Amino acid sequence: MRRRRSRGPRRVQKEDKHRINQKIRAKEVRVVGDNVDVDIYPISKALSMAEEKGLDLVEISPNAEPPVCKIMDYKKFVYEQKKREKAMKAKATKVVVKEIRFGPNTDDHDYEFKKKHAEKFLSDGAKLKAYVFFKGRSIIYKDKGEILLLRLAQDLEDVGKVEQMPKLEGKRMIMFIAPKKTK
Repeated sequence: MRRRRSRGPRRVQKEDKHRINQKIRAKEVRVVGDNVDVDIYPISKALSMAEEKGLDLVEISPNAEPPVCKIMDYKKFVYEQKKREKAMKAKATKVVVKEIRFGPNTDDHDYEFKKKHAEKFLSDGAKLKAYVFFKGRSIIYKDKGEILLLRLAQDLEDVGKVEQMPKLEGKRMIMFIAPKKTK
């Protein structure tokens, strides 16, 4: 028995969200649209009305009794819908999360240096994930790590607000700070 070689994945054509023209299954439909008498028509009459105008009959609400269909240019409708979705996607803000890492015994100079970076990140509108990483036996300094993070939160109070208080997760104590909205 010979096996057929696969030619890659089968491409299934994406089904449209709306039924159009001959794909509408109802016997009677309520027809709406520009320059159309809104009324209930048999499907054959509705299709001929759409054809006269050189447009498509599109089923808008199939669950209504009888289903509502609109006479319009379907390709143009789909194009405008995609354009709107793309514009909405572009307007959605992307949240950037910047990380700053400390050790439990971080020196004052290093702390100040990292604090300046944190201020810059928050003023640029990015969220801040500050964490203390405990190596080996340094986990015994959990309280030092928490004090360090709370001190950072207090120092950054004017540019950001604490979103999540310091929390120990494995070998890390993590705190999130979100930028304050400026008017």
